Amino acid sequence: MSQDWINQDLPPAGLGRRLIALTYDAFLIAAIWFITGGIWVVVYPYTGLPTESINGVVRASPEILHGIFFPLMMLEAWAFYAWFWLHGGQTLGMRAWKVMSRDVHRRPMKLWQTVVRFLAGFFSWGALGGGYLLALSTPYQTLHDKLSATETVIVPKAG
Repeated sequence: MSQDWINQDLPPAGLGRRLIALTYDAFLIAAIWFITGGIWVVVYPYTGLPTESINGVVRASPEILHGIFFPLMMLEAWAFYAWFWLHGGQTLGMRAWKVMSRDVHRRPMKLWQTVVRFLAGFFSWGALGGGYLLALSTPYQTLHDKLSATETVIVPKAG
């Protein structure tokens, strides 16, 4: 798809579109996590890292799960978003719902913006979704849009 519109003045994306695109992407990230979990289960016993046995089932200790596996999953989620945001500004869910995230100066995001946007997204959810509800009022930016100096806009239909 041509990206002649990347520097155009585009309308902000509504909250509904944002949340539906996020839901699409959540399914994709869950699939990535399932693959990672499958690899983890197969490879972990051969790593020499600590294990514990619960009712005869050998598994990674909670310290390892919290200290290695959870950060690995978060890194994968950030990498998913960062790659798409840096390469066209749209994840697969955003493409389906015709929205794009970009720098507020109408340029592609920078790497630091993907980090800030991803981390600030946790605050948006952590505030009981309040960070997302900011998109309902002018200037129609979520908390993570504002903190990362980005905007999420509606992409015009091709044609």
